[in-house]
Amino acid sequence: MFELLAWKTVTATTIEWTDSTWNPVAGCTILSPGCTNCYAMGMARRLEAMGQGKYAGTTRVSGGRAKWTGTLVMDEGALDIPRRWSKGRMIFVNSMSDLFHEDVPLDFIARVFTVMRETPQHTYQILTKRAERLAELAPHLPWPDNVWMGVSVESEDYWPRVDHLRRTGGYVKFLSLEPLLGPLKTLDFTDIDWVIAGGESGPNARPMDPAWVRAIRDACVAQRVAFHFKQWGGRNKKAAGRTLDNRTWDQWPAKARVAVVAA
Repeated sequence: MFELLAWKTVTATTIEWTDSTWNPVAGCTILSPGCTNCYAMGMARRLEAMGQGKYAGTTRVSGGRAKWTGTLVMDEGALDIPRRWSKGRMIFVNSMSDLFHEDVPLDFIARVFTVMRETPQHTYQILTKRAERLAELAPHLPWPDNVWMGVSVESEDYWPRVDHLRRTGGYVKFLSLEPLLGPLKTLDFTDIDWVIAGGESGPNARPMDPAWVRAIRDACVAQRVAFHFKQWGGRNKKAAGRTLDNRTWDQWPAKARVAVVAA
């Protein structure tokens, strides 16, 4: 089931489905084809050049583009940031990394979860490609009802990530089917509350077939799962827009009953 809700956004992020970002971890490694043109690599390079020390050494330049080096930074100073926001926000956790990266210790992940549990005024969205580690660690973590857990799936080859997600205690379980790089055939959304789909954007964007998106949309409608279409993508994502069959799709999961208002 799903609802359409009015959510207030803030300028802290340009991600359409969240208000703010919180990055207790910096740095990552490329895991699968969906990582190839990850925006966070270029952003980390720029943030390092701007003097943000937590990103120092997390990227290198190869072929004229920033690439992850595999260096990860656990930012102790960032852990308490959500405690300083008294009014509730929708917070995307680790837009510049992957909380379930194999080099992030369980103890540090648990501390992130403690902060989320102790700040119930916020709603947290966590997204990972490391679904196997997520399922492995899930029984050792608290899962308060303000934590939404999602996995990224870029093609049918990576659909097993969804099965790992189902085994977690995320209050809302969601899928980010972007950058969508191929058709998805399984499309079984059992125990999934929300599906986001979108094409890749930027100068090296890989094409997305509209039929792939329509198949996802139709499966969501048939299974009564909330669907959000983020963008067609391409070199100019604004020009391409986000209209699918003469309408926008901005559905939110029914469990998202309380709208957040950013401070």
